[in-house]
Amino acid sequence: MSKYDRMIALNRQASDEKIERAKREIHRMVKEWEKVTIPKLMEKTGLSRGFFYKNPIVRKEVGLAQEQQTGLPDPRRNILDMAMNSELKLLQQKKEALEAENERLKKENEALKKSLAKKNISMLKKL
Repeated sequence: MSKYDRMIALNRQASDEKIERAKREIHRMVKEWEKVTIPKLMEKTGLSRGFFYKNPIVRKEVGLAQEQQTGLPDPRRNILDMAMNSELKLLQQKKEALEAENERLKKENEALKKSLAKKNISMLKKL
């Protein structure tokens, strides 16, 4: 085996290892319901953006994973929705409490106006 053949074999082995690393990460992300994106794969595998776009095997795996995840809810979105719903409930409770206080104050205001009117009438009668 010549040096050239050994170099080709080593390059092929390194390339196969990169492909396997990328495929393992893609499958792990799908299994854990994590959205598969090229930037996330780059971060998690240490491979370049070009590798994911130029390598047909890996590109096909990414495409299949993304297609499989189409329409699936994003777990982070569910958490945010739950937080927002909780916040909405709190705000609704505050609104109801403020409306009740407003009604009470309106009634109190009317009672005070009537009392003041009676007092004014009694003062006028004394004159």
